[in-house]
Amino acid sequence: MKHISVVSSCYNEEGNVREIYERVKKVMAAFPDYTFEYIFIDNNSKDGTRAVLRQMAAEDKKVKLIFNTRNFGQIRSPIYGMLQGQGDAVISLVSDLQEPPELIAEFIRKWEEGYKIAIGVKSHSEESGLLFSLRKLYYNLVASMSEVELNKNFTGFGLYDQEVIKTLRKIDDPLPYFRGLICDLGYERAEIEYPQARRKWGFTKNNFYTLYDYAWLGITNHSKVPLRLATMMGFLTAMISLVVAFGYLAYKLVYWDRFSLGMAPLVIGFFFLGSMQLICIGIVGEYIGTIHTQVLKRPMVIEKERINF
Repeated sequence: MKHISVVSSCYNEEGNVREIYERVKKVMAAFPDYTFEYIFIDNNSKDGTRAVLRQMAAEDKKVKLIFNTRNFGQIRSPIYGMLQGQGDAVISLVSDLQEPPELIAEFIRKWEEGYKIAIGVKSHSEESGLLFSLRKLYYNLVASMSEVELNKNFTGFGLYDQEVIKTLRKIDDPLPYFRGLICDLGYERAEIEYPQARRKWGFTKNNFYTLYDYAWLGITNHSKVPLRLATMMGFLTAMISLVVAFGYLAYKLVYWDRFSLGMAPLVIGFFFLGSMQLICIGIVGEYIGTIHTQVLKRPMVIEKERINF
């Protein structure tokens, strides 16, 4: 019998973890030739999530738990959990119920057809229209700059053959951009559209900083365009400054007695060039920060406890 590993990362999701497990169990009941395990990796939740998970694990040995020593973020923890899956295929599913577990059936059918990867792509979302539009704009921006073809509106929700998981284990990256990494591997993918539901319980763990950090991670991991733009902006501003300088010189020579330079152009030029320098230094700093993370070689997460493994 083929074995499926379903993996969900969670942080303060006590109202969602049991429901998502029950829905996954119902889906897998339609596949009698398959066995499955459900791995929950908890990011040191502060509510009653761990108590609920312990109770679930005591009731059903198919529920396997990994408790982290601290909150390692929503980038590292889900990927680390996927790497622990030993099934013939591993399914990544968020624990906030915004991704429909019922789509797992479609993933398995695509996998049976021969696809190594089957992913869910958001067609639309019940979240804020403005937020969805900003996300879509970001995906388009990164896709246009990337050296590989990236999937738009893809969050990582999908099924991955164990061959893909073994390849991921060989990649020594403590902070990978998973959405781009999957595309970079080049495996043939099946794409299934789904509407993203609104969160029913709890609050989103995203804020401006986490979204900003993840956005730059995607850019620095898959594109050198910002670095080249910084260089081109430097050349462009140098040429503009030179043209303006010659223009002022010519104007002064023609209208020597009537033309006064004044302070305004100097102040505007000073702040403009200073801003350009800060922008370019910031872009270079983002790439250096990515390199710094790689060089530190810190583990993706640190486990505190395992249950039912």
